[in-house]
Amino acid sequence: MSDDKPGELDLIRQIRTLAGRSGDGIVRLGIGDDCALLRPRPGEELAVTTDLSIAGRHFRLDWHSPASVGHRALARGLSDLAAMGARPIAAFLSLGLPRELTTQSGRRPAWVDEFLGGLLSLADAYKLPLAGGDLSESPVAMADIVLIGGVPRGRALLRSTARPGHLLYVTGSLGGSSAALAKLALLQPHRITKKRAAQLAPHLYPQPRIAQGAWLVRHGKSSAAIDLSDGLSTDLTHLCQESHVAAEVDAGLFPIHPDANLAQALNGGEDYELLFAAPAETTLPKSIAGVPVTRIGRILAPRRNRPTVTLLMPQGSQPLEPQGWQHFF
Repeated sequence: MSDDKPGELDLIRQIRTLAGRSGDGIVRLGIGDDCALLRPRPGEELAVTTDLSIAGRHFRLDWHSPASVGHRALARGLSDLAAMGARPIAAFLSLGLPRELTTQSGRRPAWVDEFLGGLLSLADAYKLPLAGGDLSESPVAMADIVLIGGVPRGRALLRSTARPGHLLYVTGSLGGSSAALAKLALLQPHRITKKRAAQLAPHLYPQPRIAQGAWLVRHGKSSAAIDLSDGLSTDLTHLCQESHVAAEVDAGLFPIHPDANLAQALNGGEDYELLFAAPAETTLPKSIAGVPVTRIGRILAPRRNRPTVTLLMPQGSQPLEPQGWQHFF
């Protein structure tokens, strides 16, 4: 196998070198054996999530840089852990790639090298070891992430525990990713400068709210939570359905991203902020670990002829239908 066309074993060795073999004693045995061996802390439950990213569906090779694709693939799973208040323990990556994405073109690194750079840079920020995975040649680029997290036993944040009278909050701002994606569509296929990439960061490099979810668990402040991956209208409906409640949100309270509009804040998706409920008597800070927290509504008892989610607008109230992302629709 020539140097510029590495085979599977060469790529595995490369990933193993980049990823390292341990994570502060959490990974007892990592890449190189048939299974990884993990050692969680005493008194913890394991939270396990998986997220699949497919070219043409979750990213576009002509729009998204390889580093951004790697970052986003991992951020999706980290956001799931954040929504349960879990600390990241280990990651597993399965890659399916066309052969041309594994080979170097001139002086430019191979696509997979830059992809791994983006993924492992975000992993390093959370001291998250890449403990294993799988590789396959594929006609379509895809990355499947499995994440293992740890959360104190019996204290994970759930979607199913919101109660009438509780207030609804969000971290950060809403609609930034959707607004950035709209700009990205107009810019492609031109090469994006570093300055432009910074402006598009809410979409290209979203930041999962791991520290905020952990704070809510540590202080016992939240009664239920979900991450905003599919859009507020859809994810709030999910939370209401799992908790068998209704909700009311006030558009005038929304922390809308400066580049976004109300529709993007409601339905855009991929903000990866936390939407959570807390009892009305709970005192919350204005920000958690440097990220603003904003009250946007309240949980209601379900009632016949009442929408699952009601949106309060200056001109009156209206049903808020789930219009965020859903596969197969």
